[in-house]
Order: sequence, then C-alpha cells, then structure tokens
Amino acid sequence: MTYTARDEWEQHYGEGKGWRQLGERERQLLAEHAPVPEGGGRALDVGCGTGELAAHLARVGYRVDAVDLTDSAIARAREEYAAVEGVRWLRLDIERDDPAPLHEEGYDLITMRLVYPFLRDRGRTVHGLGERLRDGGALVVITPVVEHTPAERREIALDEDELTLLGAGWKTVERLDADGLAFLVLRGPCHLDTRAVEKRPTTGHALTGALAVVTDAAGRVLLGRSRHGMLELPGGKTTGPEGFAAAAVRELAEETGLVADPADAYVMTMLVDDSHGVPRLTAVVRITAWTGTLANPEPDTFDRWEFFDLHALACVGDVFVPAALAIDAVWPGILRGLPPATSYPVAADQPPVPGEPAEAARLRTAMAQVVIDGGWAPSARVQEALRTVPRHRFAPEVNLAAAYDGGDRAVITRRDEAGTAISSVSAAWLQADMIEHLGLEPGAVVFEAGSGGYNAELIAHVTGPGGRVVTVDIDPWVVRRARRFLTEAGSGRVTAVEADAALGAPAHLVPRGGFDAAMITYNCWDIAPAWREQLAEGGRLVLPLEMGGYTRAVTFERRGEALHARHFTYCGFVRDQGQQARTVPVLSLLDGGLTLRFEHGTAADAAGLEEALRGRRHEVATGVTMGANAYFASLQLYAATTLSGFCRLAAHQEPDEAVTAIVKDHHAPALIGDASLAYLLHVKTKDGDSPQDKEWVWTVHAFGEQGPALAERLAATVRAWDRHVRADDNDEHADPVLTAHPAGTPDDALPAGDVLDKEHCRLVFRWPGHDVPPPRPGEHSGAGTVREGV
Repeated sequence: MTYTARDEWEQHYGEGKGWRQLGERERQLLAEHAPVPEGGGRALDVGCGTGELAAHLARVGYRVDAVDLTDSAIARAREEYAAVEGVRWLRLDIERDDPAPLHEEGYDLITMRLVYPFLRDRGRTVHGLGERLRDGGALVVITPVVEHTPAERREIALDEDELTLLGAGWKTVERLDADGLAFLVLRGPCHLDTRAVEKRPTTGHALTGALAVVTDAAGRVLLGRSRHGMLELPGGKTTGPEGFAAAAVRELAEETGLVADPADAYVMTMLVDDSHGVPRLTAVVRITAWTGTLANPEPDTFDRWEFFDLHALACVGDVFVPAALAIDAVWPGILRGLPPATSYPVAADQPPVPGEPAEAARLRTAMAQVVIDGGWAPSARVQEALRTVPRHRFAPEVNLAAAYDGGDRAVITRRDEAGTAISSVSAAWLQADMIEHLGLEPGAVVFEAGSGGYNAELIAHVTGPGGRVVTVDIDPWVVRRARRFLTEAGSGRVTAVEADAALGAPAHLVPRGGFDAAMITYNCWDIAPAWREQLAEGGRLVLPLEMGGYTRAVTFERRGEALHARHFTYCGFVRDQGQQARTVPVLSLLDGGLTLRFEHGTAADAAGLEEALRGRRHEVATGVTMGANAYFASLQLYAATTLSGFCRLAAHQEPDEAVTAIVKDHHAPALIGDASLAYLLHVKTKDGDSPQDKEWVWTVHAFGEQGPALAERLAATVRAWDRHVRADDNDEHADPVLTAHPAGTPDDALPAGDVLDKEHCRLVFRWPGHDVPPPRPGEHSGAGTVREGV
C-alpha cells in the first residue's frame, strides 16, 4: 500500500489508522546517536503522523517542530499529546509547501520515520533538509527494507540501491538495525560535487538525439536516476524522419509517463560534441507545458524520476554529459567545469515558462518590503516591480534565501581567473534606488549597460507595456545568460546585445531623439561620450562613477552638452571590462607592507619616501570627533575632489607590525609631497560597553620634511568638511554641485569649482563653503584643480 495524494492520507488518519509503534530499540539508538545537545536542542520530525516520535523527542529534552501534510494526523497528535510540552504541531507538506513555518536557525536533529519511501522527489527533499541541519547535526531516517518486508508490501520499503542513493553526498553514513528497520544516521554536508560523465563507448558512426528540459509548477527541473549511476534528462535517439521536438515529446512519455503537445516543445539549441571520439548532435528541447502523473515506466533503465531545485544541481553527483550541457544551455552558470561543446542557438520564439514555489513569492514580498521600509522605493511602480519580477529566476545558482536577501547582499554570477567578481545581480535596494532616480514614465525607452537580465526586467516592468529596454554587455557569456533568463521569465520587452557598452547602443536600436534614460551597472572611471550623446535632452543617466577612488551612483540630467548631477548614492559595483577599463597606478612601499594608489593619475616619484617612513612621525589632531555608526564617506569624497596631490594609502600588515596605524587591508586618504607623506585616520578616544559610549577623533599622521605642512592641509580639509558638509543626520550630509562636460571644453567655459579631468569628460565640483574661482585658460593643474588620467 502506497499513498500518492493528500486526501488518501487524510482518510487514513481520519479513520483512526496509524503505523508501527516506536520501538524500544529505536529509542535506544536515538539516545546513543542523537543525544540532546548540552543546553537543549531543536528537532524537526518530518511526517510525524499521530506524533509518537515527536512526543518522545520532546520528553527527552528537544524542542520539536512536528510536521505532517494532513490535518487529520495533526489533529490526532495534538489531542493525544496535549500534555507534552515543547512541540509545535504544523500542517506542512515538506515537498510542496512554503517552509516558512520551520525554524530559521535550523535543527540539531531531523527525523524521517516510515516516511522516506513515500516521497516523490527524494533527492531534492533530503538535500533541502540537509541544508537545515546545524553544524554537527544529524538526519535520522528510519525505514523498512526489502529483505524484511513481505512481497505484497515492498512498495513501502527500500532496496540496497535506494539505501545507497540515500546516503550519497553525506560526510558520514551509519546504518544500524532497529528490529528489522534500517536506522540511518547521516551527518555532514549533503553535497556531492557535480561531474559530467559519459556512458560506455558506442558502436555507431554518429549519434543524434533530443533531450527534453521540463520543469514543474515550482520551476524545478525533471531528472532521472539511471541504472548507469548518473542523472539524465528525458530523451533519446531520433527515429527515422522524426523531428527533434517530436522525439523529445515521445521520449518524455515513454520514460516518465508525462504527456506534452509538440506545439509546446521548442528546439532551443543544437549541441555538438563527441562521445569517445564519435560525433554527437543533441537537440535541447524546452517543453513549456505537460500533463499526467510522473511515473517510471522503464524500471530496468531508471531507478526513479524526480524534480530538482536548480540551485542544488551543483552538488548532485554524476550527470550524463549531454544532460549537463543541455542544462547549461537553458540555465547558464548552474553547472561548472563542463567538457567542451559547440552550441548553435536556434532562432525560434519561445514563450516565458512560469513556475515558482510559494516560498519564492513570500521571500520576494519580504525583500520588497525591506527595500520600501528603507526608503529606497517610494514610487508605486518600482514597488510593484520588486514584488513581481522573479529575481531568483535570474540567479538560479543560489537558493531562494540568498536570491531574495533584502540587505546589501549581491549575487555573484561570474568571476575571473583570479576570483574577482565580474558580473552580479546587485543588491535590491541599490537597484531600486537607481531606477527611482531615472525618473521613468510609462512607455519610456531605456539604455542599460551591463546585462544581467533582472535589473533590465525591473526597468521594463516600471516602463510598462509600451516601454522598451536595450541592455548591452561585452561578455558573450553574460549576454547569452541574460537572453536565456529573459526568455524564461521576462516580459519580452528587453533586447540584450553583445557589444562594448562604452560605445552605447547599436544605432538601429537608439530611438529618434535619444533614450529617455540610461543606467550603467558597473563601476565607471569615466563617462563615455555615447552615453551623453544617445541620451535625450532632459533625460537622466545614472551610473556608479569613480571619483578619486570612491564610487557614488550619480544621477545626471542632460542639459545640452553638459550633465548636471541631481543625486548621489554611496555604492560599489563590479569593474568595467571594456574600452574604459583602467588600472590604477600603484606604488609598493616597505617590502609590500604599504601601497600608494594614485587615483588621479600616474604614480609620483617615491624617491626618499621609504626613508621618510622610517623616520619620526608627526601627528595633528583635527579636533573633529565622531561616534559609532557615523557616516564619513562624504569626507573621503570631499578630500579626493578638493585636494591636489591626493592619493590613497593602503596597509597590508596589522597596525602593531607596521609604521602606520591603518587597519590591515584598509586604506586612508593621503597627500604626497617631496619625500613626504600625510594620511588621515580616526583614533579611538573613548571606549565603553555600548556604541553610544565610544568616540573617535580624526587625526593626521605625517612623515618627511614636508609632512607637517601636508598634515595641516589635510587637517584643514577635515575641519572644513565638518563645518560645511557634515550633518548630524547621516542622510543629510551635503552633496557637491557637480557638472560633467565634454573633455574638450575650454577652461573659461567651465563653471567655478574644483576640476577633475578624465579622458572623456571634465568634472567640476562645487562644495558648500569651498569657494574656488573658475579656472583660467591654460591653468589646468593649478590650485583647486585635480587632474585624473594624465
């Protein structure tokens, strides 16, 4: 007897039926192998039934969450064990329902007694439970085995192959006997690194076939555990004149029992590789709709079929090479280290494919609320975009909690050979803030530089059905990924283009009169001329602009040939990879203990500087103090844009091992002179148990003959910032008036202010209380002028 539907289980418990009672041997093994941690522990009993095991765990000292998919079982458990304290009885289908009621901090013990054989997606469910275990925790599975189960009841028992699969990927697996039941104790991460593997060599001269990529209502992908000991997609060879789509539909039905209409089967990509030297051509067929009940009509070929979470595919063990390549064709980036293959995308329309778990909708709503409560998304249209666009569909390699983190967390999607992040899905609050400052109206046409898919889709949602987004990226992999995800989960109003974004959009995609708005999603050292030239008059450009090494998302508005800053947001992004990519000149000092970064130009002459650093240190206290959680990023930007000779000093040793007091791997604003250096840091003057009791004073340290003079300049800058820029409210610090002008703009055509010259533009800053006259012709590097890019 096996039940497959919830109503069958409801009837079972509603009629007063139960299961084998908890035995004394099981109690002994639990006490021996899963004792209650010192100070108490938390346990999860999955498929608790009428509650006998959950009540036992509570009595020995665990706080227990007992879950079952039926109301009738939970009702009986609550009634029978009403006197037992420490149990939460929860009606929850562990395979299908949103796990929101479960304890967020995880469990020391998870039990599954007489439950595992009834699971549909066994691998996915066990992997998900394993992720909820605390360090040192255990998953205990108690189950009948075939050798001790009558033939007529063997559907509720596991054979040796299933028991082996159950333990795959766990660090340790202990198998014990509990009066004929298998008592398995699983510990450690439930991960088995994914490998793309081949089968035995073929005897054919060439191979052609089709693989079906099918997802369920929660967006999980269907895979079968084959008798070859690997996961495979439904599919096989074509027959006679049969088309690839028809072959995929046929194989799906023959292998899984699921039925699809050929009209819902789309040949996405043709993959060319080889199997043991034999050429192989595989069609990747995306099936967008199906009916039927998942089964295993070919038990001699497959152990079982189940749906897997996409983020878990990186740790499922062996996957057949064509299946791994096909998964990568649909969801690039999920699987790593794949063998080489040539991919030919097929130009065919494919509708978006729906599907997400209830947990995704809940977490998306929560993420949106965090962003809204933070004040980053005041408009109704941006709020609705955050609540609607499925962020996790654009970051399938991470779990839902990571995808919908409402804080500062970005999802890194690509790294270079050195491990540096080069592509990501940015923090949601920052995306919302930048989109808000675009000032979009319904029907707007927007340019985006730096494709990832999700941000472009947010913009498309804000601009509505009449709007359009052109997103450009230099990395072919990023563009391929964005196109796939936009096809899977997008609105159809985003066009992804492979090109250097610094050159703007291709001419045929630029609307007459220019884009209504433009958004750059990577750190920019310069402002590309195309971004201004392709922007409509009055249109807004939002970009993360580096100024003296400090990045702000600046909102510019085009007025003729000039861009006028309207807003600044503190931020950080991955770096540019295109024509504007720039390496900061650096100078190593004291055998690598210190590094000077010349954000404004070429490295200065370091002659005598190391000798000065080994000499006497001069100190100047500015008298400017700050408390815990004070915002001082405006000070960094103020110093970087008002001081000639500005650079940054980075420390690579602990303060007690070095000549500076700079924290290891941090940097400080600095000024350099002839064999002299001054730098700014904060020194603690008050300490206490609470943050309110602590205080720091800004102090300048200097070395070399010119050190005292450099220190006074830096100290005066801090005091001026304190008087004119700083505010008691961290959100109220004053911003400069900033304009960006084309690089060829004459000095006498610039407004008054500090000038920061870059290759393609001239930035002019005017800070409160810092009066600088307009530059005179021919004096690009005089007092009050800062040069970059020279």
